[in-house]
Amino acid sequence: MDVVSLSRLQFAVTSMFHFIFVPLTLGLSVLVAYMETRYVLTGNELYLKMTKFWGKLFLINFALGVVTGITLEFQFGMNWAEYSRYVGDIFGAPLAIEATVAFFLESVFIGVWIFGWNKVSKKVHALSIWIVAFATNLSGLWILLANGWMQHPVGYVLRNNRAEMVDFMALITNPYGLIKFGHQIVAGYTVGAFFVMGISAYHLLKKSNTEFFRTSFKMAAFFGVGSMLIVLGFGDMHGVNIAKVQPAKFAAMESVWETQKNAGYPLLVVPNVTGEGNLIEALTIPNMLSLLAFHTPDGEVKGLKDIPPDDRPPVLPVFLSFRLMVALGGFFLLTAVLGAILSVKGTLEAHPLFLKLMLFSIPLPYIANQLGWIVAEMGRQPWIVYGVLRTSDAVSKAITTPQVAFSLAGFTLLYGFLGAIDIYLLTTFARKGPDDDLSTLLKPAKQEA
Repeated sequence: MDVVSLSRLQFAVTSMFHFIFVPLTLGLSVLVAYMETRYVLTGNELYLKMTKFWGKLFLINFALGVVTGITLEFQFGMNWAEYSRYVGDIFGAPLAIEATVAFFLESVFIGVWIFGWNKVSKKVHALSIWIVAFATNLSGLWILLANGWMQHPVGYVLRNNRAEMVDFMALITNPYGLIKFGHQIVAGYTVGAFFVMGISAYHLLKKSNTEFFRTSFKMAAFFGVGSMLIVLGFGDMHGVNIAKVQPAKFAAMESVWETQKNAGYPLLVVPNVTGEGNLIEALTIPNMLSLLAFHTPDGEVKGLKDIPPDDRPPVLPVFLSFRLMVALGGFFLLTAVLGAILSVKGTLEAHPLFLKLMLFSIPLPYIANQLGWIVAEMGRQPWIVYGVLRTSDAVSKAITTPQVAFSLAGFTLLYGFLGAIDIYLLTTFARKGPDDDLSTLLKPAKQEA
């Protein structure tokens, strides 16, 4: 493998591993904040126990997520120096704001939340975790706006052989980035919902702390239903936007080879990449693909044959990743709805097979999130900045193949070790269940807000 391929693989390994932690942080921060708010409003100690238990898992995930995210930005200088030089005037701005504003808020108020028990009032303490949740989402906004610019560059001019920003407002109002933010953030909420439902299902099967985990499951189930409905809405908007600004990616997602109006949607497709076509197209819904892409039945979907071969993304991984992501999304909505119904009826424990399904479903939203990023990033190839800068022109010129291979091996071993620690800690504390002694948390605060 050459320097470009190894550098791409290294960034994929580090970013995908980092993104194991990000969606759970997004989802659990909101759920924990809601749990503590319920405690403040009702005084019910059950919600305090929920806040402490799920908050402990949130902190484990948050800490390791911060550690794994640090290396990503270093790679822009080490492996992608030409990219940094070419677009640093634009790409650097949202990342700087994310670090100085969002990460600052996260760091300060996570400290208040961890060490503020009995030192600040209940209301201030609950507010601190809401600020953490807000800052976590704000961090995602700036990162996804930066990525959205790479997907659909706006507000810039090419000057002195580099891209220079001329309209900051265009960057922060870029529809691609905003829609991507909405879709990804709420997908993270789905991870948090299924994480809580899965662990709750484990304890309900064991018949331990049943009231605690029955309440946790119900809360997460409704959170999951709402999240999935929003994900589907943003997913529809995202598909329309992709068809408009990245027709090659959309064609690869659906394995469309011929440009066509009134395009139907075949439910069963087997791509034939070497033959530039599909081996199988069956169970076609008339006009549906045009409707999905343009919200009109006579919309024209551009085919891959009308795109130069050197400008096409790798079709098979993009197509398979997209189809599997969509299938998993349907599964998440159905199971979350069923979980909410059983929770309302109070019959969760009467359905052990469903509880087992939810337990073993914990990894699936993680997989769906990773598949979405495969579609987003591989579907953009061969461009690192769509239509502006090719990936092959963005890699550092001063590094060698052995250097990248060595750093890739090092990152893989380090992240494998951190992954093992994360799984061990989460599994250990999740299986242990909530602490029964809350006496230290029920002392009056030293000050009231």
